[in-house]
Amino acid sequence: MNTEPLSEGVQDTFISHLIELRNRVLKASIAVVVVFLCLMPWAGQIYDWLAYPMMVALPAGSKMIATGVITPFLIPVKVTLLSAFMIALPWVLYQLWAFIAPGLYAHEKKLIAPLVVSSSVLFFVGVAFCYFLVFGVVFRFVNNFAPKSISVAPDIDAYFGFVMTMFIAFGLTFEVPIVVIVLVRMGLVSVAKLREVRPYVIVGAFVLAAVVTPPDIMSQLLLAVPLCVLFEIGLLVAPMFVRMTQAPEDSPETR
Repeated sequence: MNTEPLSEGVQDTFISHLIELRNRVLKASIAVVVVFLCLMPWAGQIYDWLAYPMMVALPAGSKMIATGVITPFLIPVKVTLLSAFMIALPWVLYQLWAFIAPGLYAHEKKLIAPLVVSSSVLFFVGVAFCYFLVFGVVFRFVNNFAPKSISVAPDIDAYFGFVMTMFIAFGLTFEVPIVVIVLVRMGLVSVAKLREVRPYVIVGAFVLAAVVTPPDIMSQLLLAVPLCVLFEIGLLVAPMFVRMTQAPEDSPETR
């Protein structure tokens, strides 16, 4: 039996997928770069917007400092690049979806598309929650706790690192319902089992909050309480999502 034509067909298919992936990545990258270039004239204002919660908490007349030679230029550029990526994220996710969708069954498309959209929305909600609510509490606590003999002037590089850490922590925290739904949908764990381990989840949420956030009770509660609430939301939504994304052969009507 001659398997050479078959192997050539597989190779051609693999190469065509690589070319398609390259084109999708290129389109996504171009979108991010275009948005970045459009935002660059306002890079300073974008960083000022990011620094606003800290500046409000600082004593009147205080400013941040930059200890590096190129830090005043580099940090606003980083912030602008991240802003460009977040603005272009719907287009980036569409390119990802366009690449994987042709190889999916109808019931799999019902599974992937809602997860991609909802996980992105939840991440943005977590970041917004952190920026508009948590930062105000954390920065006021830190600056009010500082002794009067200290002149508070945060470094912009350290501030950028702290803000990104908090954004990622809260963004990932708000993904808890998606994690619960995926675990249940893949059959790795049942909703009943997750309800049984609820006390351990609550304890873990407060331990995680104590590690990630500054050592004040308010910021820890602002992370731990949403984590617990989102876990409960995942338990409520998971059974409905499983029913909606069943394969036709798995549905009760076809048995």
